Amino acid sequence: MRTLISAEELKARVKELGREITRDYEGKEFTFLIVLKGSTLFGADLFREIKSNRVELDCIRLSSYKGMKSSGSVSMDQGEMTRFEGRNLLIVEDIVDTGTTLSFFLKELEKVHPESVKICSLFEKKDVNRGRVRVDYLGFDIRNEFIVGYGLDLDQKYRNLPDIEILEESDRND
Repeated sequence: MRTLISAEELKARVKELGREITRDYEGKEFTFLIVLKGSTLFGADLFREIKSNRVELDCIRLSSYKGMKSSGSVSMDQGEMTRFEGRNLLIVEDIVDTGTTLSFFLKELEKVHPESVKICSLFEKKDVNRGRVRVDYLGFDIRNEFIVGYGLDLDQKYRNLPDIEILEESDRND
């Protein structure tokens, strides 16, 4: 593995994103919706950087990965979707690459008519996403490499790494 982004760089960018979101949502009630599990660490850090008493915290579980590749289908532990009706939603995602997961979820959200929906993603692979999903708040644009750390995983491992590491196929036996 090799380090792509250090813990210090992550912390600085999360602070900047928190300031942007605080400014843009000033005076508005909104729901801060963390996509589990990969966004948990990023979402918790970002949530603490938002200076508003009008923000609610919620979580949803979406998944489309099997190993190092997108499966092409999405599973969702949705709970009661009507809780998002008429709400301003800020979806907090760890990474947008193919856009499959968020495209699926955004279609599901249309059925319950939220007031507004914005997306904050720590990472985007713009060369892969190619505009399928519009990211409103972006931490880092990265190349199409498999990354782990700071909540991102491979088969539930590596989430606890403080830095973002590029995981090579040869690293899978560690």
